[in-house]
Amino acid sequence: MSGCNGVGSCACFPIFTPMASFERRGKAWRVQVYVNGERDRATFPTKQQAAAWALQREAELNGTRLPDRTFRQAIERYRDEVSPTHKGERWEVLRLDALSAHRIASKPVAAITGADVATWKAERLEAVAASTVAREMTLMRGVFEECRRHWGWVRENPMADVKWPKSPPSRKRRVTQDEVDRVALALGVTEDEARTAENRTGLAWLFAIETAMRVGEILALTWEHVHPRHVHLPKTKNGESRDVPLSTRAVEILAALPRGRPTCFDVRPATRDALFRDAVARARVPNLHFHDSRAEAIWRLSKKLDVLELARVIGHRDPRSLMIYYDADADALAAKLG
Repeated sequence: MSGCNGVGSCACFPIFTPMASFERRGKAWRVQVYVNGERDRATFPTKQQAAAWALQREAELNGTRLPDRTFRQAIERYRDEVSPTHKGERWEVLRLDALSAHRIASKPVAAITGADVATWKAERLEAVAASTVAREMTLMRGVFEECRRHWGWVRENPMADVKWPKSPPSRKRRVTQDEVDRVALALGVTEDEARTAENRTGLAWLFAIETAMRVGEILALTWEHVHPRHVHLPKTKNGESRDVPLSTRAVEILAALPRGRPTCFDVRPATRDALFRDAVARARVPNLHFHDSRAEAIWRLSKKLDVLELARVIGHRDPRSLMIYYDADADALAAKLG
């Protein structure tokens, strides 16, 4: 035992650290780690190699070492596990695929910094609108949050200090009654006929003007959710259900539609989009989108409903966002006072 102090490189006894033990076996070193009930062992030519392996393996077992995963792997896992739980899965997957093609996706997810994201943002702003980049950044932030909160792939979200691009003011184009009628006529709606997909697209346009429903809500509407004076939307954009009251004109539009089909209007989204674009061009109505019907319908409903009633009808949680539709000058308000 002379000269043996029980530590260091003495080969008389195995050498222990809090979670790893080393033992000399001939010309090699055997190392064993034991963390949280899990045990692992390996043999190396030198003690230095054994110690390095022990530190790395201990970190992996106790969760202090981050897995070696790329951002592309994170995107793919998010696409396969998280996106299917979202209502807008189709569009989300398209954005994720585009993000996966960028060179930032090849970097280790734990090594991505805010500067990397800022560089990506600057490059995207040269190619697409600020509103598109903002949506993509929101999705990217969601991927990093899954990595941080649930998968243990990163310790911090690198987007915490990245500024979102300034989006332009939301589009609120007014639609005149003349424009409504011209587009409906271009779609073949003269007497509420619903024989063709073009006719039913026209009726969907008129129904949107009456109800302020989103085009996706209209095209997904089924007869089981249609009642005499309202329709029920079991799941909307904000994840909640709501009931939409029907005007007399809205009831007439629904009455014109054929029963016995999967959806009330029986038009696929891509078909509706193509038919509406073509009709707008033929009607010579400039700068008109189908979703402009929602803002116009809200303007019209604001003349009939108070702000709380309107918020309930269109599904806004914060009535303050609707105050723009109640904008009136002092003279108009004075006229109401008498």
